[in-house]
Amino acid sequence: MGRSLETIVLWVVPVVFAITLHEAAHGYVARLFGDRTAEMLGRITLNPLRHIDPVGTIVVPALLYLTAGPQYIFGWAKPVPVNFGNLHHPKRDMLWVAGAGPFANFVMAFLWMLALKLSIVDGAWPSEGLARMAQIGISVNLVLMALNLLPIPPLDGGRIAVSLLPQRAALLWARLEPFGLFIIVALMFTPLLGDLIRPIRDAGAWLLRLAVGV
Repeated sequence: MGRSLETIVLWVVPVVFAITLHEAAHGYVARLFGDRTAEMLGRITLNPLRHIDPVGTIVVPALLYLTAGPQYIFGWAKPVPVNFGNLHHPKRDMLWVAGAGPFANFVMAFLWMLALKLSIVDGAWPSEGLARMAQIGISVNLVLMALNLLPIPPLDGGRIAVSLLPQRAALLWARLEPFGLFIIVALMFTPLLGDLIRPIRDAGAWLLRLAVGV
């Protein structure tokens, strides 16, 4: 029981912050480009309690942990509301607002990589617990970054694609959004989702190792 509790704690901190700071980043960048919706609703904050979705942040990850194992943990926070019509240049600025979430995950993975470098046996602050948590933080954030960069609306990658495509193609691609969740859930039951995520995740890990020297 004690060992299981320890494992849960090691996972909870990285998972909660990976999910919630991802959403806060969207709101912060939206404000920079003219939309204050998230700010007015108090969603531009580092307080995880403002972003937690009872089902997506707690129930789903817990059930996956208990039934499938920690390597399959997946979840989401309450989406930060963004009124793209309020952006200075809606189609162009959508790129930056959407990209802010995956970028936040990459930055968090970078910080966890620094923590890992410091906490390994020959590091400045050796700590087995911190080293394990850092490894989890790196993995969780790289997977969330890679998943959200898939060009499927309403994932961030889908909105980035809509921003970059010519107007006619963008309108057609945006029409996938009502079906996007069903596509993602269907992919979760096939090896294809892992095949799509892996190259993006591995590229991110390579950049982190290059930057930190681990």
